[in-house]
Amino acid sequence: MIDEKGRLFGKINIVDLLVILVIVIAAAVLGVKFLKPGGSGAIGGGSAGTHVTYTVLVENVQPEVYENVQKYIPSTLMASGELLDGQVTSVTAAPHEDVVSVDTTDGTVELPADKDLLDLTFTVECNVSNAITTEIGTQEVRVGKNHIVKTDKFELTGVVTDCTWGDEAQ
Repeated sequence: MIDEKGRLFGKINIVDLLVILVIVIAAAVLGVKFLKPGGSGAIGGGSAGTHVTYTVLVENVQPEVYENVQKYIPSTLMASGELLDGQVTSVTAAPHEDVVSVDTTDGTVELPADKDLLDLTFTVECNVSNAITTEIGTQEVRVGKNHIVKTDKFELTGVVTDCTWGDEAQ
């Protein structure tokens, strides 16, 4: 098997064979880590991890948008064309309360502005692989942070108003 020059089958040096084996094993380990579902390289983080429930407030929405969004609740979150391990579970609407103050000689008058608009509150439940970064897709979930609520049917931008971290994924 090994000849007088230290070659295996007279073709390859044993040291070269060991180097090739180390490279193949390293490539296999990295491939499994980053390509398998639930690996740290996966967009949605897989189905294991920490269960997170958060709310997103989206202000100044037309009533027609709210009516259409309701048709698709519950709906699975998505990012970069991939479905994520999370769902928009509910949406509620409240009249948008915005006033314009006008100073007059008799005092200040407050007038309602855009009284037909709504403020929507989305409730989202998801599983994240890292409770420290709390990333769902490409977005970190933090109270006070801007957040895009995106599914395959709608996309709205608001602010995270509440977040609850659970133990294990449910």
